[in-house]
Amino acid sequence: MGGSLSACCGPSRDSAAGPVESAVEITARRPAPAGAPRGMVRIPGGTFLMGGDDPDGRPEDAEGPVREVRVDAFLIDPTCVTNAQFATFVKETGYVTEAERIGWSFVFRQFAAAGVMEATVPGAPWWAGVEGATWRAPEGPGSTAGDRQNHPVVHVSWNDATAYAAWAGKRLPTEAEWEMAARGGLERRRYPWGDELAPKGRQRCNIWQGHFPSAPSKGTMPVKSFQPNGYGLYNVAGNVWEWTADWWGTRWEPFAGNPAGPEQGEAKVIRGGSYLCHDSYCNRYRVAARTSNTPDSSTGHTGFRCAALI
Repeated sequence: MGGSLSACCGPSRDSAAGPVESAVEITARRPAPAGAPRGMVRIPGGTFLMGGDDPDGRPEDAEGPVREVRVDAFLIDPTCVTNAQFATFVKETGYVTEAERIGWSFVFRQFAAAGVMEATVPGAPWWAGVEGATWRAPEGPGSTAGDRQNHPVVHVSWNDATAYAAWAGKRLPTEAEWEMAARGGLERRRYPWGDELAPKGRQRCNIWQGHFPSAPSKGTMPVKSFQPNGYGLYNVAGNVWEWTADWWGTRWEPFAGNPAGPEQGEAKVIRGGSYLCHDSYCNRYRVAARTSNTPDSSTGHTGFRCAALI
């Protein structure tokens, strides 16, 4: 196994995207059937200022320039998909994730007790490929998600997330939809709740606490941890990275309507940051921050939430 790093936040498998993706993506874009929007949040259509000019942003991430983007009204889940929800999908369909089929996935090395493979991720020694790490066994052999039913499902690739969304009659949000929803109606703010990371000293998201990577981490938290943003979305900063529908791109139009990213590419956009983010090396829990990973990659800090057409 080889490991490579996508913008320091998401270790990726060294493999090319398979031909199944285009067909799956088309299926995932169909309108939601009657009943599918139950429990989803309606995001009003309109124009918003997407991107950021934060001095902490990295040029290669192309967060800016700030630009006007128009998005039609859509629906989005208030939380990431949970282990319990994903288990229902697997039970009803017999679906096997890519991590299960390939036999390994990336785990934060501090968590890995068994199955660690002889491999390193350049620039990120805190990651380890672990045999047997899956959504059912997030830390590898001997671990279980049984007591984390309301935590976000992890070790799911983009392909896995898209398969779930299609089964649910939904789809993954575009990057523009994700950011519009994550902002919660606030304009040009650093975080979903404002510009201060911990207003009045109160923690508002699940990111790394203490010196990275030596301090102990608790990993994921329940999907409804902390106060939701102005639209009622939980944990759009920290906890787990979230897959979006878009291929990774770094060129922007000054104004765009319902942008959906490049027509093709090698990596998919992920947004929101995770419990491993820390301002000493990765502060991509800011609402404008972005990075990517290959569609077949899976890690212990990446999940997803679904969207749907109205």
